[in-house]
Parts: sequence; C-alpha cells; structure tokens
Amino acid sequence: TKVHHTILRKITFMNVQENIQYSDVAKLLADKKIVALFQGRSESGPRALGNRSMLYTPTDLNGRDHVNNIKRREYFRPLAASMMLEHANDWFDMLGIPESPYMTFSFTCKEDKKDIIPSVIHVDGSCRIQTVTEQQNFHYYNLIKAFYQLTGVPMVLNTSLNLGGEPLVETIDDAFKTFARSKIDYLYLPELELLVSK
Repeated sequence: TKVHHTILRKITFMNVQENIQYSDVAKLLADKKIVALFQGRSESGPRALGNRSMLYTPTDLNGRDHVNNIKRREYFRPLAASMMLEHANDWFDMLGIPESPYMTFSFTCKEDKKDIIPSVIHVDGSCRIQTVTEQQNFHYYNLIKAFYQLTGVPMVLNTSLNLGGEPLVETIDDAFKTFARSKIDYLYLPELELLVSK
C-alpha cells in the first residue's frame, strides 16, 4: 500500500480521487467511460479476469469499435463479458455448465437479451463470458453488482488491460504507463478506493 501511494504522489500530471465506491465507478461505466481496473496479483493465461482489465458498458451499440480503437487493435476483434454468476442462466443458454470462471466458454445469448448488450455479442449471437462470485473476486463482483443495480444489466464488458501488440499490464507502474499513453478515461484501484484521471 505504501508503494502504491508513493507512486501515486509521483504522478503529478494525473488527478486522484479518494474514497471511491463501487457505485461511483458503475456510474462512469454507464456513462460510456472506459475504466482500467488494477488490483491484486498479476494474471496469467489467455484472459483478463478482473485484476488487469479494461472495462466498458456492454450496452453501447458501437462499444466494440470504440474499445478496439482505444486498445489500438483490429476493429473486428470480439470482446467478452464478466457477469454475476447468479444471473448467467437468465441471459445465456449455459448448456448445463454450472459456471465459467475462467472465460473459457462461449454461450448463446437469450433472444430477448442480446439487443441489450450488443458490445459483447458475436455475430452468431454468442458471447464468451466469465462468471464471477463474491468469493472468487470480491471487488470485481461488487463493482459488477453496482453496475447491475444501476442499469439492470448484471455484467460489464471486460478486455485485457494492454494496448495492441503489448503484453498484459503486470505492475502498477505498467498500469500507469499504459493509462498515460492511451485514451482510457479512468484507472481504478479498488483496494485503495482510488480513481485516477488525467
């Protein structure tokens, strides 16, 4: 924690807001702001699962193009969603699979739901989802829950926190560098209840 605060004090060209609640960040997402999320240990594997993630609302019709532009990658690249586990069967045909905590499966979205979340729906009507519980990822779950309470949508768009051609962010220093060199709107550090903006 002391290391994090030391780094924050050195970033004099950024603004830091303290005592940030999940609901504050949920409002930013609902207002179509891109929020980088940095917390906990670095992630490994093919997916970002809420520790090194770039978040956005899944409800924006142009969301995929917007996020891919910010990430500086191909416009056609699909985007995934992280959602509260208890709502998964209401939104997707889960094929009897109880959960998808590692974002390894794509599921078909229910017909009456897919137009609500166009940013994360593939051309075939499916979506690669990560199911999240409070026990698995406390801060991430509660952020998604706050977004659900605000919008009625129990998920957020989730893509890895990196720019095109670059490795996934690992350290807090990596996070600040990526944030400073991009058009990401905010950097959220939930463990410290801090929100950074340019």
